Amino acid sequence: MYGSKQIAPGRFREDIGRTYDDFEVGHVYEHRPGRTIGEADNTWFTLLTMNTHPLHFDAEFAAQSEFGRPLVNSCLTLAIVTGMSVSDVSQKAIANLGWSDIRLTAPVFVGDTIYAESEVTAKRPSKSRPNQGIVGVRTRGLKADGTVFMEFDRSILVPLTAD
Repeated sequence: MYGSKQIAPGRFREDIGRTYDDFEVGHVYEHRPGRTIGEADNTWFTLLTMNTHPLHFDAEFAAQSEFGRPLVNSCLTLAIVTGMSVSDVSQKAIANLGWSDIRLTAPVFVGDTIYAESEVTAKRPSKSRPNQGIVGVRTRGLKADGTVFMEFDRSILVPLTAD
């Protein structure tokens, strides 16, 4: 998965990612490094994406909620968790085919450090693209204490072997 390939005598190029043949149903990839969510991350992402719910950026409003403080925008955590999985799951992808069954199971707050892991749930050769395959993974976002805060299924189209 990780490594270098020699492209000329004494010259190497980093090669990251998996092809179809590298995936095995049941394997779990722990994605590292983790990421500690900062206040600016949450505020900027929330406002950039035009999410006007004050629970994400108004500390006084959030203090009156059941959470007592601002929640990290779940679209931000989805983006970060997906990004964490790229080098293991989709670095060599031809296309993301879709996300499904996104479940938010626990709140994430500023200051939380999050991690991710993906389990290979399915794989099959593409019926319409003879040199490509479809891989399914279930990805989980976890807090540093092990609490699962998010799960989703994702399918990707990848080449059968490295070029």
